[in-house]
Amino acid sequence: MGNFAMGDDSLRTENVQDLPQVIPPQPPRPLLHTIFLGPDGLRAGWSWLLYLAMGFVILCLLGWVTNHWRPQGAARLWKQLLAETDLALAALIPAVIMGKIEKRPFDRYGLPRRNAFGRLFWVGSVWGIVWLTLLLLAMRGLHAFYFGPLALHGVRVLRFAAFWALFFLIVGFFEDFLFRGYSQCTLTRGMGFWPAAVFLSILFGAIHLGNQGEAWVGALAAALIGFFFCLTLRRTGDLWFAVGFHASWDWGETFLYSVPNSGTTAPGHLLNSSFHGPVWLTGGSVGPEGSALIFVLLVALWVAFDRMYPEVKFRG
Repeated sequence: MGNFAMGDDSLRTENVQDLPQVIPPQPPRPLLHTIFLGPDGLRAGWSWLLYLAMGFVILCLLGWVTNHWRPQGAARLWKQLLAETDLALAALIPAVIMGKIEKRPFDRYGLPRRNAFGRLFWVGSVWGIVWLTLLLLAMRGLHAFYFGPLALHGVRVLRFAAFWALFFLIVGFFEDFLFRGYSQCTLTRGMGFWPAAVFLSILFGAIHLGNQGEAWVGALAAALIGFFFCLTLRRTGDLWFAVGFHASWDWGETFLYSVPNSGTTAPGHLLNSSFHGPVWLTGGSVGPEGSALIFVLLVALWVAFDRMYPEVKFRG
């Protein structure tokens, strides 16, 4: 009797295992849960908007402090530097907070600390000044640009060179991280790398229209330069090349060659340079970024970088 009972239990167990498993239906997710959350947590679009909102609040708080300082004379340049620092902090601090929320390290957003001011940064810096020099030499060969005599002498050369180098390094951090750091990394998660790059580059160019002296040609050039910086992110894996290129290009325009930078001519420049010729060639009030030659240079720049850095290293 005992052996028969054991066999019956075994048979019953086998029959139960052969039955199809019935999975109870999952209750539908609340609508708000579906709208705001996806498989990876907070959806990319909402993450980006939250990042921008936090940046706006931080910028307002920092700006409130900065605006209470009303310097006179040359000290106003230091206020401009402080204002750019406010912008950079308003771009970087929210990314640190979002990293905690999204459980992602800050290094994932394009500025890994292990590569800080390393080889890619300096290579990018050399590229920026070299390609700007080629552009201006082409304009000089067409008798559209003249370098002119020195505007600064003595120790003032070193002081303004250092000041503008620091200034545009901060500008590079702000603009490249805002448009190609957290924003690019996050929107890539939602729409893919290149659609996000196109969207953010158009936005980058449009914002330049707010600069005094800027024109649509310069804004288009800025958008395409931003798109090139997206390529450098894609191929190098981070933003250090772009930051170096961006800072040295702006430094070269504003200080070294003393030409308008996106419609802005700054004091403390090295040369009394000048343009002569039609606006389509010289760029007019926009500067070299408004010249038709900038588009030829951008094509050559894209091809050269594509050949030298063929491997995709950024995965989002």
